[in-house]
Amino acid sequence: MDTTKTPAPNAAEADTTPVALEKTETPQDAAAETRAETEAPTDADLDAASDADLDDDAFAEDPGDEEQPGHAGSAAFAIASAGLSVVALSGSWVAGIVSERASVAARLELSQAADANAQIAAQFVDPWHTTAMVNGVFSALALIIATFVLALPAFSTPERTLPTWVRSVSWAGIGLGALGVLLFVLMYFDLLLAIPKAAA
Repeated sequence: MDTTKTPAPNAAEADTTPVALEKTETPQDAAAETRAETEAPTDADLDAASDADLDDDAFAEDPGDEEQPGHAGSAAFAIASAGLSVVALSGSWVAGIVSERASVAARLELSQAADANAQIAAQFVDPWHTTAMVNGVFSALALIIATFVLALPAFSTPERTLPTWVRSVSWAGIGLGALGVLLFVLMYFDLLLAIPKAAA
């Protein structure tokens, strides 16, 4: 008796195809590797790029190295205005010389019959007025120079601004100059001190 069993007619045939252990390379991976190799920079490209960078660095202008506008002139004028103001308020040898000259000229014009009020005017009033006039001129010059320094940036480039200490000195010159002009007006027109007069 034959005991071997025959396979069923409709049984699925066994798959005898060997399975590949290694994964096959997909077309997308191959294309990516090709593109990476194509785009990879060569030694020649790196050398050319480095030379170009060196040339750009050598000839490029650094904005920080640009020369800033100088303020030497403005600073000098600001200091000059403050100095003139101080001289006008404290007195100068120019005012002293002019005052002595006015006194001598007024005495020479006096006659022997001049009264006491005329002598007072010749010896004190005329030199006083002359000194006030000289100091007033110095004060007016200081005021004009300081105002010019403060107004200078308005007529130049918008980016130009004066240093803080230059503006401070200029404002000091304006204040002292205005005070000197005021004192000149009060002294020259005898508003500060009255003219002494001799008794009858």
